[in-house]
Amino acid sequence: MYHDLQINRLRALVTVVDLGGFRRAAEALHITQPAVSQQIRQLGTLVKGPIFLSTGRDLRLSTQGEELLGYARRIVALNDEAVERFVPPQGKIRLALGVGDQLAEALPQILALLAKAMPHAQISVRTGMSESLESHVAAGRLDLVLLLQPRPQHSAGATYELGRVKMDWFGQPVHGEGAALPLTLFTEPCTLRGRIVDTFNASDVPWRVGYEGAELIGLRAATKAGLGVACLVSNGDELWGLERTRRDLPPPPGPLPVTMAVSAGAASPGFVRIAKRALQNALHGYPFAE
Repeated sequence: MYHDLQINRLRALVTVVDLGGFRRAAEALHITQPAVSQQIRQLGTLVKGPIFLSTGRDLRLSTQGEELLGYARRIVALNDEAVERFVPPQGKIRLALGVGDQLAEALPQILALLAKAMPHAQISVRTGMSESLESHVAAGRLDLVLLLQPRPQHSAGATYELGRVKMDWFGQPVHGEGAALPLTLFTEPCTLRGRIVDTFNASDVPWRVGYEGAELIGLRAATKAGLGVACLVSNGDELWGLERTRRDLPPPPGPLPVTMAVSAGAASPGFVRIAKRALQNALHGYPFAE
């Protein structure tokens, strides 16, 4: 005897987990909260037990719920891929895009190329540190992200390295030559920060933290104000008017990989081709290594 799993129930499970609650899932799915609860209860009859151990602020899946969630993600993603392949788009397509701060200067070109390739798309944009954007695409809150870091090791979707960008030192700190070199750094977690610290720890240059912050605009301001030396993409003088560091320093980290990551729900072959082509063309002005 066969049991057919209903996509709407599996999608409800995935949405509740990704958005962190039944109310948010109901809003995203455009149904009532009781309807979401009923779909989850119906899944419970399949696994002969509760899907969630806790449904309050601290959502906790049961062991059966965790296992079912893995199947649900794959089934929903395959369903959506088939629909995208065979069903023509009706109205607007929603596309949530994330771009790492240091690559955000390419946003006008990225948006123009995506709009040309996907004229029905309604696009929203989030910028920030690559590590933060990576967590959003892994959770399905973003469909596509452009990161200045290696490929995520634990990604449910697809990841592609688009090339490697050269880095350089910027800033003229206001300090004596003999003093420890102040650095302007992004806050943890940050892949680039770790590489900068490793570079100086392996050298004979004494250093200290002169500034740290989570946003590029603050780090650039601190660097211009003389609070420390920053490691940024090597055309930072052209992009943001930063002064290159004239002090003799160890070679900067890099070149660093530029990675495109696509969420599991959006990783259809057609969308990946469109996104990869758009991002590669938009990043043409960045200093990629040969």
